[in-house]
Amino acid sequence: MATSTYLKGHIMAAKTNSSDYPVKLEIDYPKELNRLTTFFRLFWAIPVLIVFSLISVAGGDGSTDKAGKEMIESSGGIAAGLFFATVLLILFRQRYPRWWFDFALELNRFSTRVGAYLLLLTDLYPSTVEKQSVQLDITYPDVKKDLNRWLPLVKWFLAIPHYLVLLVLLIAVVVVTIIAWFAILFTGRYPRELFDFVVGVNRWSFRVSAYAFLLVTDQYPPFRFK
Repeated sequence: MATSTYLKGHIMAAKTNSSDYPVKLEIDYPKELNRLTTFFRLFWAIPVLIVFSLISVAGGDGSTDKAGKEMIESSGGIAAGLFFATVLLILFRQRYPRWWFDFALELNRFSTRVGAYLLLLTDLYPSTVEKQSVQLDITYPDVKKDLNRWLPLVKWFLAIPHYLVLLVLLIAVVVVTIIAWFAILFTGRYPRELFDFVVGVNRWSFRVSAYAFLLVTDQYPPFRFK
């Protein structure tokens, strides 16, 4: 009963105070985009995709016989490891070490820059250091004050409604990106309404990830783009 009341309170807070949600993502709208790099974007992105895949791989046996398959199958390894370790830290120690938090944040900032580049939201080649046109920020939690030690066990389940909505939205993002690709080739610009939609879906998706997997907040994600 207490957990149910706790969850309902946080869902209501998410609906009424979504502007104060502790996870924020903004991507600067580009005035003009390069037609050439847009046309060859998938090829241009190969080096940084290799870097990101190597960073993401964890727990593999190091074999290279089927490198491509191994990278695909293991790419979520570090994310899964961070999730389970964070669950244990919050559950048994009520701690979220700052260096641990900073590592997860920087890894997600890099992945967001890579995603923004692939989705044609920016011409800036993803940096491993600079924020560039992508501003992703998370408020560092006071675990004992802000986080319920038991919720990490069920947050992934409570977020199921979001998964269903995001599945549809992500399909829409693929369609919108294809439309934007043609628009950029002909006009050099990403239609603003389509740009805001794609950024909004990314913002929504990251709020859910921060809640259910990074475990940095107990505030239920709002069903909103902004």
